[in-house]
Amino acid sequence: MKKIGHIIAGQTHTEGRATGPVFNPATGGQTGEVLLGGADDVAAAVAAARASQPDWAATPPAKRASIMFALREIMQARCDEIAQTISAEHGKTHADALGEVTRALEVVEFASGIPHLLKGDYSRNVASGVDTHADREPLGIVAGITPFNFPFMVPLWMIPMALACGNAFVLKPSEKDPSSANLIHDLLTEAALPAGLLNIVHGAKGAVDAILDHPEIAAVSFVGSTAIAEYVYNRGCASAKRVQALGGAKNHMIVMPDADLDQATDALMGAGYGSAGERCMAISVAVPVGEETANRLVEKLAPRVRALKIGPGTDSDAEMGPLITRAHRDRVALLIEQGEQEGANLAVDGRGLSMQGYEDGYWLGGTLLDHVRPGMSVYDQEIFGPVLSVVRTNTYDAAIDLINTNPYANGTAIFTRNGDTARDFAAQIKVGMVGVNVPIPVPVGYHSFGGWKRSIFGAHGIYGPEAIHFYTRLKTVTTRWPTGIRAGADFKFPTMNS
Repeated sequence: MKKIGHIIAGQTHTEGRATGPVFNPATGGQTGEVLLGGADDVAAAVAAARASQPDWAATPPAKRASIMFALREIMQARCDEIAQTISAEHGKTHADALGEVTRALEVVEFASGIPHLLKGDYSRNVASGVDTHADREPLGIVAGITPFNFPFMVPLWMIPMALACGNAFVLKPSEKDPSSANLIHDLLTEAALPAGLLNIVHGAKGAVDAILDHPEIAAVSFVGSTAIAEYVYNRGCASAKRVQALGGAKNHMIVMPDADLDQATDALMGAGYGSAGERCMAISVAVPVGEETANRLVEKLAPRVRALKIGPGTDSDAEMGPLITRAHRDRVALLIEQGEQEGANLAVDGRGLSMQGYEDGYWLGGTLLDHVRPGMSVYDQEIFGPVLSVVRTNTYDAAIDLINTNPYANGTAIFTRNGDTARDFAAQIKVGMVGVNVPIPVPVGYHSFGGWKRSIFGAHGIYGPEAIHFYTRLKTVTTRWPTGIRAGADFKFPTMNS
């Protein structure tokens, strides 16, 4: 059984007082144990970062970019190995894990352009003999706290941009599937990243609080549930940190009467049940407009949900794997039960699924609930499982109002053939990421990711151009060189008019 330890200053530490189990969700069997660190481990990681960051900040951006280029080549060559590591602890299918690696690569590629992205501004003669230039400088030591559902991709939404900007990084990954984080460190070491610039401390709340309280950590990036995102934001800001905390979601997809229902059904199957619904951008609510549209959509969805191919990540035919833990599987099953008790129609029930040879795995079949309404537990809560709720509306305006009054605002989509409807939807909807005939509108690596309302706390989205602003601070320098002319003291506020 493997032991997963912290990585500090390039060295792996496997000795510690507290450990937690790591499981294979497909079998339910324990495959390893992970150290659970605390304040002392975070302090050691910060000390390593402090020692290495000044030289790194002074390294030319082109040199920093060359390491990102090298990381890209290594990831491309080893993508199957990376995907296997993801699947072994998360449970997602191999194809889904490969997609995670590909989306992580996009951010690495964007970070490779850091010499251009960090170019400053210059203005000559803002006043007679006075010039001004502005640059962006690294913050110093920054940290990331990342979730279980994308153990490889989400850390790489943060680490490449933070490092490319000249910072050192402390990562606290999910303790449920920690091996991917250590693999990221190994890949960056192979790409010639100096030791101490990426330090990994595994753990739970103790490690999180130590990161949020440490005075030398200047910024924290977080992805997880809304309750924890709000906690991270408030505690981090109380410690005078810059914080971006991405939280939960309840993503709706409107299906208009003129939509291609086969296309919409395909979209809902992938967006609702891919990765067993454990995505913050999963579509968990289908909103057909009109009874006829709703009836036809459910008729198309139900047999497809029943026919989902479910299996372990090692099964190349599997479309969906297990959930991350037994406790989470049981929570999702309880929400399904509550939904039925509260009046939803259980069109497809995924509970009770058993896989031959994997009887102890954390399995739950695809579930389809019809006639769901706001106020039901399955609608009000983020389920984070393979459960698609159908909320019927009579009009397009009612569908818009349903989405805009929801406290979450991460992602949304509309399926329609009408350009006027699509344009109006994009303009009216109060959600951070919008898809038109695109069910999961996750921006590419050279744009930025982030929702609105209770799906994010903080002013900046993650990766892309927003990351440059989050991981740097602006310095503006105004200069005047002696010209042999003295104008004398001036006591009024400077206006640069002379």
